Amino acid sequence: FQFDISIAVEKLARTPPARKDAVEVSLPFITVLTSPGEGDRRLASEILARLSDRRVLNSHECCDNCIDEAIGSFQQIRAYLGDVQVQLLGCEDQVLSGLIDLMLGPIRQFLTFEQKLSRQHEPPRSTGEFYRAVEVRQIYFDALEQLRAHLARCLIQMAVIADLPVPSAGYFPDYLGDWDLTAYKPVS
Repeated sequence: FQFDISIAVEKLARTPPARKDAVEVSLPFITVLTSPGEGDRRLASEILARLSDRRVLNSHECCDNCIDEAIGSFQQIRAYLGDVQVQLLGCEDQVLSGLIDLMLGPIRQFLTFEQKLSRQHEPPRSTGEFYRAVEVRQIYFDALEQLRAHLARCLIQMAVIADLPVPSAGYFPDYLGDWDLTAYKPVS
């Protein structure tokens, strides 16, 4: 399972030149410069505040029930980020919008991957904590961790746009450092 982020990266590559006071946003395969306005910084701060409180981004699943709850939580995050995209319609700074695209694309791809996986390995419905095959459960664990790492690194870059320090609590310390490019399909 790899994320296809080519459309978001292409959009970010077309970002207009930044001013002298630009900040550097480091993303997979590309680094862009942006000069966020006050509205962009405020919105990026709000995104950080709302998503930093999402337990799914700093927890690890242990059973099938946890997997199901994580999927539901990622669907809620997708809905919230979709609402943010609507707020960004017509905005001048394309980097914040591109970063939202970079978050939404992999969430959608994970959810599609999950639907295909659940159809291929439909578990018997049970009220217990473990009802998927062990190997299928591990596929979910790995994909969820990959998505969690991607979103955490996006939020670290969101902190750059918001002009805030990277929070030291929660999931951030686990994902500091370079992007794991093996998680992504190659981008031309």
